[in-house]
Amino acid sequence: MIELRTYVFLDSLQPQLASYMGTASMGFLPVPGDSCLWMEVAPGMAVHRLSNIALQGTNVRLTQQVVERSYGSMVFNHRDQSDVLEAGNKILQHLNTEEYDRHPCIIMWSEVITSITADHATLINRDNRRGSMIMPGQSIFILETDPAGYIVYAANEAEKAANVTLIEARAVGAYGRLLMAGSEADVLEAQRAAKNALERLTCRRGQVV
Repeated sequence: MIELRTYVFLDSLQPQLASYMGTASMGFLPVPGDSCLWMEVAPGMAVHRLSNIALQGTNVRLTQQVVERSYGSMVFNHRDQSDVLEAGNKILQHLNTEEYDRHPCIIMWSEVITSITADHATLINRDNRRGSMIMPGQSIFILETDPAGYIVYAANEAEKAANVTLIEARAVGAYGRLLMAGSEADVLEAQRAAKNALERLTCRRGQVV
């Protein structure tokens, strides 16, 4: 029995998120403007069978594949949205399920912290080597989600809406974690856009909590 935990379609990858994903990708690198599908399933080893179904049946490229102890994530990208959507449909058909059967998104933490000190900024930058650096005096938007994969959708929509700098967008593991920096007004707008995006996701088991 394969469980669909996360199903997230990104219509157009934003420049910072696409670049961030490229730093961790072991597959075909995404570029800004690509469409992207992020799926998480349980058990983790199921991603190999499901990735094969998508790759054999469509023109998508395998961006990333992560097998954890309990969950597995697979990411597909292509310039053509229809190819990405078709890859998702083929996997859903194999699972005899629909995207709305995914787990609801639980927001574990959401906060804006203003005027970061130099010491704080230095420690954040030491821990996050794949994104950009936060500068002293900037504000940060922090978001944590369960399941982890929903964080990429929040990050993409926040980047669309606000002039913010992407520091971290970790979408694997127990929880997804997002850090964005900028002026107080911009990070507040990023927070609003991310929350609204997650609330738009329809799940049969419930909505964003």
